[in-house]
Amino acid sequence: MTVEQIPVTGRPGRRPAARPARTAPAERRRISMTGRRHRAFYLFTAPWTIGFLLLTVVPMAYALWLSFTTYDGISPNWRYVGLGNYGELFSDPQTWKSLGRTGLFAITSVPLSIIAGLGLAVLVNRPIKARGLFRTLLYLPAVVPPVGAGLTFKALFDQNSGAANGVLTLFGFDALGWLADPYARYVLLMSVLWAAGNVMIISLAGLQDVPRELHEAARIDGASAWRTFRSITVPLLSPVLLFQTVTGVIASVQTIMPLLLTPDGTTAGVTALPQSNYLYMMHVFSQYFALGRYGYASALLWVLFVLILIATGLIFRFTSGVVFYNVDPEAKK
Repeated sequence: MTVEQIPVTGRPGRRPAARPARTAPAERRRISMTGRRHRAFYLFTAPWTIGFLLLTVVPMAYALWLSFTTYDGISPNWRYVGLGNYGELFSDPQTWKSLGRTGLFAITSVPLSIIAGLGLAVLVNRPIKARGLFRTLLYLPAVVPPVGAGLTFKALFDQNSGAANGVLTLFGFDALGWLADPYARYVLLMSVLWAAGNVMIISLAGLQDVPRELHEAARIDGASAWRTFRSITVPLLSPVLLFQTVTGVIASVQTIMPLLLTPDGTTAGVTALPQSNYLYMMHVFSQYFALGRYGYASALLWVLFVLILIATGLIFRFTSGVVFYNVDPEAKK
């Protein structure tokens, strides 16, 4: 058996003690333990990995392939057109108009939902009675499925039997066509703000992470409540606000709520949408299901995917100097 010499201090002339080197079985046990850890890691991440590949990567690749064809979902007589769908897309005026409406909707709805959610979070963060009950009631609309919310708003604002027109006629006003132009866009915005509880709960978590010592120091220095909120609370909430901005933009450009608010509410109803609510995803929906142009609609979706990436990158780029992190996100560990 080999030994490893280890010097031992002591009396001069004494031979150093010997220690057995690490044996081969011990080394194999160490390698085996490392291998088991690796296998456990891949085993636990396998469900997500498989789901991501099958439900995200494969559909996206299939949609990319479709975007180069004239496939309609039924007929086998499709052909490869290369970038033809993309060329038609950029020359289609309806695409640009729907994209402009979508941008306007995102610019309007995202700030309003963030402001509403943050305001509600500030209110329910105060030490009031039944605070937990108010938090629950304000958050409940956020857990309602979009289909249920759309049907609810369609019933509320129906021109003939809706509660909104019932209130108007009660006070002597004429009934309005809420689900038609020019009022349809306002109903759509109200449906977004109705679910501001999701923003509220995230903002509330951020507010509770703000150190109370900073607020007490500002109060001692004579700062007003508004100055404290603007100079302390908002900067410390900036990472939360950035997250809500990015996710809000992504959600707003992909919304299907206008389809749920149509009087028809079916696939055919997308062709009868009010022009103010004919957003980009409604244009995609129309090409997919009303016209059966799977290839062209897939090209529209891939362009939307690229635009979302660009918009997200620009948001991060232009907010890098105003977002405050307690720990530098780029600091090396």
